[in-house]
Amino acid sequence: MSLESLLSVSIDFDTSHTVFPTITAVVLGILLVAILATRGRTILATVGSLPWWPAKIDHMRFFGTLVGTVLYFIAMPWVGDFYPNTGLGFYICSIPYLFAMSVLYLHQRDKRHLMIAGLNAVIAPSVVWYLLSELFNISLP
Repeated sequence: MSLESLLSVSIDFDTSHTVFPTITAVVLGILLVAILATRGRTILATVGSLPWWPAKIDHMRFFGTLVGTVLYFIAMPWVGDFYPNTGLGFYICSIPYLFAMSVLYLHQRDKRHLMIAGLNAVIAPSVVWYLLSELFNISLP
């Protein structure tokens, strides 16, 4: 083993974008186990009773967020396969996702608020995509 091999780094761009989601999933799994170990009986007692579902929940926003987020994460790698190693899967999917989430949570859906939501949906992912993929050279899905 030479000194040059210790200082060299090789990156597999086909799988480099999966490092942080894997770390996040493992940390969340460990936290879930810790919560269940410390508060498991309380959670089971709450779920076991009938009125455990929140009474005043906004079902449209709750289920809309769940469905939208699942679709976002399913679509991102699928779209990213058309443009590999460019981060365009993230960019192209983030714009409609952010707009849909903004509209879902708006209380007033007039022209002004929809325009602000639209501008936010275009500007925020553009800045994030540029910073991560172009300036920091981080591979996005």
